Parts: sequence; structure tokens; C-alpha cells
Amino acid sequence: MLNAQKLTLAVLISAAIISSAQASEQSEAKGFVEDANGSILFRTGYIQRNKKNNVEDDSSFAQSAIVTLDSGFTKGIVGFGVGAVGDFSFKIGANNNNGNQMIPRYNGVRENPYDQWTRGGGSVKARFSNTTVRYGTQVLDLPVLASNTARMVPEYFTGTLLTSHEIKDLEVVAGKFTKDQYSDQINTDADASGKGLDRAIVWGAKYKFDDQLNGSYYGVDVKDKLDRHYVNVNYKQPLANDSSLTYDFSGYHTKFDKNASLSYATGPAGEDKTNNIWAVSGTYATGPHSVMLAYQQNSGNIGYNYGSNQDGGQSVYLPNSYLSDFIGNDEKSAQLQYSLDFGKLGVLPGLNWTTAYVYGWDIKTSNGSDDSNESEFFNQVKYTVQSGFAKGSSLRLRNSIYRADSAYNTDYMPDTNEWRIFLDIPVKLF
Repeated sequence: MLNAQKLTLAVLISAAIISSAQASEQSEAKGFVEDANGSILFRTGYIQRNKKNNVEDDSSFAQSAIVTLDSGFTKGIVGFGVGAVGDFSFKIGANNNNGNQMIPRYNGVRENPYDQWTRGGGSVKARFSNTTVRYGTQVLDLPVLASNTARMVPEYFTGTLLTSHEIKDLEVVAGKFTKDQYSDQINTDADASGKGLDRAIVWGAKYKFDDQLNGSYYGVDVKDKLDRHYVNVNYKQPLANDSSLTYDFSGYHTKFDKNASLSYATGPAGEDKTNNIWAVSGTYATGPHSVMLAYQQNSGNIGYNYGSNQDGGQSVYLPNSYLSDFIGNDEKSAQLQYSLDFGKLGVLPGLNWTTAYVYGWDIKTSNGSDDSNESEFFNQVKYTVQSGFAKGSSLRLRNSIYRADSAYNTDYMPDTNEWRIFLDIPVKLF
């Protein structure tokens, strides 16, 4: 299967280079120093999970500085450059009941959080025409291999990623990664169980058919863990008075190896396991208001699982994903979401509110039940400064109320009331 994937990649990339239909990015290179940019994101973060039914609570409070440095490309037929990403963090308070992938812990013991920690790495890059290759430490944003960026600091992958834009409106990617560092890891490539990434090969493409229609496909092969494929089609239908209807379909097909880590999914032991999960949604937007309806469904002999096999702690590009991702074995779920942009009401530009309710049912659990259920009531308020010296700074307040029956509590997570507060202050260096 992997040979066929490599052949497909070679054909796509060769066709893209031969059929170039747009100006070369490299021909417009300004220089190694002239195109350089650097920034620091100062982040203060707090997550508190109040767990029910006599389950111990989690809470984490910390401060981070996330540095991103990237040179431009040297001039010439082939341009070269370098980059670096890194972070420095320290805990605020004792954090003796920390968790939530926020703060690293000595020997994985929650009562022993690090007082401060530093992580990061460098990269080198080269560009020919409209094709860039980067090797080193990277933050990934691919549906099948996505870095967790929802905690204090991002998840880092080490490896090679090729990104090509040789054909107008088409992006082709291919890569190989050999190390993964979670958000709460000090040592590169070692999760809480001591297992690390051996090799993940990723490939895919996304294409903009026109201003309304977009489509994408991505795949990943994580050695001895899983093979995963993702597809998405998104169509935005303009309506009168600047209103619109957006239709979206997304789905994953995953085949898990019998030795894969399945920390919160149930299925037959010692066997290869397969999951299919897909979702459809429709969003109506008019003025400051937006309403979305979504339906999501699992099939196969196991629920969807991500992050446990070094496949990215954010690799769940599906609509019914908040505190819970509604990814149980054979689960079906439906969501109603409403968003309000206060700026378009003329009240306070930069202030947004989103509320949602998701209900999941028909979940198969490890105790033999096939009718378990879960639900979540979600609210988030975010304010982003629009002008002045603090432009781009944001304050986000998020709350989830999660409930499930006892069978699914055991398999997935206990009933939980969660609060998240994040203050982000970006500073541009150059």
C-alpha cells in the first residue's frame, strides 16, 4: 500500500512542476534577512476540570513565551533559509492536581509538576519555484497529523515536509516525521507510556475549485500503529443581503494495527481494528448571526482514536469536537451551534460568543452496552483587541458541561464541568 502512495505522490508532484501555471514564489524572493520575521506569543493559561462522582479534579495554571523565528529565502534558482520554534514556561501556584496536558510532570506523577521548562528546535528549508521543503522541528496543521496547539505550548514534530503550489489553487504536501513531542513533554519523542514515534509518512492535497467550492484529501501511515485517510468537501452558497449557506462533509477511515495504543476506544483485543467516522454540517450566516446544524456518525469495530499513537493531539477535524469529540464506538451525534459577532452589531468590535449543544447516542461500551449516551453544553466568549499597541491580543473564556451514563464514563471520561481561560499577547520582533 505504501509503494502505491509513494508513486501517487511522485506523479502529483511531477505533474505540478511540469504544469506550472503561475508566477514563481522563489523568483520573488527578497532575501535571507529582508524577508525574515520573528515573534513572541506570551500566553497565560488556566484549565480547571471539576469532575463528578468522587473523581479527583484537575487544574493547571501556567505562563509561557512561545518564540517563532523564520528567515527569508536566499535569492537564486534555489533559495535556502532557516527557522526555529521554542517555548519557555513556568507554573503559577502549586499545581499539585495538575493535568490536562498543560504542565510536564516528574515521572508522570501529577503531584510533581515541573516548576519551569524549556523546549524547541530548529529547521532548515529550501525552495525551488513554488515548492518548499523544510526539515527539522515543526508545528503541523494537517487533518491526519496535527499538532495540539490548544494547551500552553504547541506539540512539535521533527521531520521533513514538502509543500508545493505549482498549479494555481492546488496545494500538494508530502512528508516523513520521526519524532513527536507533546505539549506537556520535556523529552522529545517519549509519551507518558514511554513509547515514541518511529515513523509517520503523510501526504495529501487540497484544491480550490472556485470561490465557493473546496476539496481536500490527506493520508498518513504511522508505522506499527495505523493507516488513516481524510476527505473534506466544503461549498459556500452566497445568498441575498450578504448572507450565506455553507455545506460541509468531512470523514476519516482508520485501520489500527493490533498493537496500536487505544487509550479511550474499545474494541476486540489483539486484532486489527477499523473505524469510519463522517460528519455533515450546514451553516447559515447573516449579519452578526451564524447557526450550524451538524450530524456525525461512527462505524467499524472501534471508536475513532487520535493522539495515542503519535498521530497528532489535534487530529480530529470534525464539527462535533469540544471537550468531548463524540467519537465512541458506533456513536451517532447531533449538534446545534449559534455564534454572535458583537462587532457587526456595533457593540464591541472583536467580541464573539459561541454556544453549542451536542448529544451522542447508540455508543457501544466495553461492558457490552450498545445504547450508551453522552452530551455537552459548550459556551465560549473571546475578545480580540482591534487596534492600538495591544492589537491582536485576545482573552478567551470557555466553559463545557459534560455528562454521560456510567458505562461510557468508565470507558471515556467522568462527568465534568470544565473552565478554560487563556490570555494571548503577541509581540512582533521583526
